[in-house]
Amino acid sequence: MKFAQKIASAVLGPAPVSRDRALGLSERLAAVTTLTSSLEYLSQRKEIRQGGLNDWNIVKDVQAGSTPLVRRLLDAVSGPRTTTALHVTRAAVAAGMLLPGNSRLRGAGSLFLGTSSALLYPRHRYGTDGSDQVAILVQSATGAARLVRSPQAKDALLWYVALQANLSYLVSGWVKLIGEPWRDASALSGVMRTRTYGHPGMYRWTQEHPRAAKALTHGVLALECLFPLAYARGGRLARPVIASAAAFHLANGYFMGLGRFVTAFTAMHPMVAYTSAPRSHPAVAGRDDRALPVALALVTAAAGIAVGTAVQRRMRTTEGWHTSRVLTTRHGNELQYEVLSPGDDRRPVLVFAAGMVSTSEHFAWITERLVQDTGHGVLTYARAGYAGSRHRDPGRHTLSRSVDDLVDLVNGAVAPGRQVILVGHSLGGEIARRAARQLGDRVHGVVYLDASHPDELNRSAQQSETATRLRTSLVQMTWYLRLGTGILMARPDWLESLPVAYRKKVFAQYADARMWEAGLREWEAVEADFRAHRGELATIDGAHGLVVSAQQTVDRDPDQLLMHRELAEAHRGGRTRTVVVEGAGHDTLLTVSRYAHQVADAITEFFAQGPGDADADVADGATVTVGAAAAAGTGKETGK
Repeated sequence: MKFAQKIASAVLGPAPVSRDRALGLSERLAAVTTLTSSLEYLSQRKEIRQGGLNDWNIVKDVQAGSTPLVRRLLDAVSGPRTTTALHVTRAAVAAGMLLPGNSRLRGAGSLFLGTSSALLYPRHRYGTDGSDQVAILVQSATGAARLVRSPQAKDALLWYVALQANLSYLVSGWVKLIGEPWRDASALSGVMRTRTYGHPGMYRWTQEHPRAAKALTHGVLALECLFPLAYARGGRLARPVIASAAAFHLANGYFMGLGRFVTAFTAMHPMVAYTSAPRSHPAVAGRDDRALPVALALVTAAAGIAVGTAVQRRMRTTEGWHTSRVLTTRHGNELQYEVLSPGDDRRPVLVFAAGMVSTSEHFAWITERLVQDTGHGVLTYARAGYAGSRHRDPGRHTLSRSVDDLVDLVNGAVAPGRQVILVGHSLGGEIARRAARQLGDRVHGVVYLDASHPDELNRSAQQSETATRLRTSLVQMTWYLRLGTGILMARPDWLESLPVAYRKKVFAQYADARMWEAGLREWEAVEADFRAHRGELATIDGAHGLVVSAQQTVDRDPDQLLMHRELAEAHRGGRTRTVVVEGAGHDTLLTVSRYAHQVADAITEFFAQGPGDADADVADGATVTVGAAAAAGTGKETGK
């Protein structure tokens, strides 16, 4: 009985470490990380020379958006000789940090290692990883703690690292929990079969022992999600939690080749041990714990700001523009739409349908050009769940319901005797194609902008592979934003390409969970619909068909060009044309002004032609490429 009690006390209970002991262990483990890192880089110096993987003349382009001071500072340390000298010095200092002692000079050494790591991090764009970031964090804190004289300041710095450790495990675990591969325990075998981080022997073990592999996967998940339990009941679980985390990193180092992760992450563990021990323990007597309530107060304040920001963005998202109108469809959905121009009553109205997880404002460059240069009416709308449109349909969502909504919008928002030209990007193109069959004679034509094809998941290996990852991404984004992390979201680069007047509203939609929830609902319906597709496309009689493809799309996946041609061929009795916009990508086709204006010009020209007005050098149904020549005003390039 006494033996069992001894075992229990050895396993369960706090892991008391004094302040100086915690500092010494952490700075030495971080120094090993830096020493290993610099020796690795010194052994691969060819990578920083001209033509190497980290040739600064190429890598520095990533820093184009940094301030001039930062760029000059990085240039100063990024020459091959300077970089080599820095790594030699770092290796020497890191080796010195492994020697015994508690001198304040150790603080200067840690700060040098942390600062130099931060400066060299952009220099080694390919090769750095999370271990370098953790080392910078630990060395900055331990260096400052060595130099300050106040015990309270030292404790605040140690608490800072300990809280960062808890946060890193906690966030990592809950992010994994959102992903289905970790919940169904397929993640471990999936990682072990990869070339970069895999291990053939471990992969075979997961296949031969699926139950044990599942238990191990769920154990890792539980460890990360519940890491703060190290602080429960006076730190009684600190030893098993810290030991399990250390074992986890050792396993990663062996099986995944992440050797630096072992010393980097375990460098935070002494701080966890120090802060989790009860204050009554002699080893931590006099510890100042005021950092913890301050951190909790800051987290609470940040959560309040995040909620306020989310509410403000939700209101900006749903309010629409001052000219917005609303139409209720047969399924009870309320569609918010904009009549950007009524146009000439004798000409068709252009109705724009956006892609999945996209906004009607993505068409801004195109619609503004068409409003200015043509007499067509122009109408944009948001599908149910996007922007200010409400998803009220109580039934299970299917793609046909989105089609019905578009049909109802045309019949309700466009004068009964007036024709329409449906313009759809990506998924919006497929919705427009199906709506055109229902609308019949009301449709003058359909414009497909890098549109989806219902058979693409069956015929395109690239599209099928991407589809398997898309749902996971949508689920993760939805949960992240529901948890209020939208306040941390950076403005995407493509947003700056849109007209200035639209950027704030588009970003509000992008950082709001509603759009991603709607996208996830649509994707589940679309994937089921597309996977079940069989046979040829149904014909669209009488309506003209203009298919515009982005060059990057068809270059990466030639199957897409074939399917885009099939979209045009499905139009019977009307004129057809397939256009490839040179240099454009799937999204930049809309968001970059020069490509979007080429699209607008192609639409204007195509629908300005009469039945016998096709260009002499471009046969009906031909594919043409527009690019620099078209942008310069010389018209289409060579027909294909």
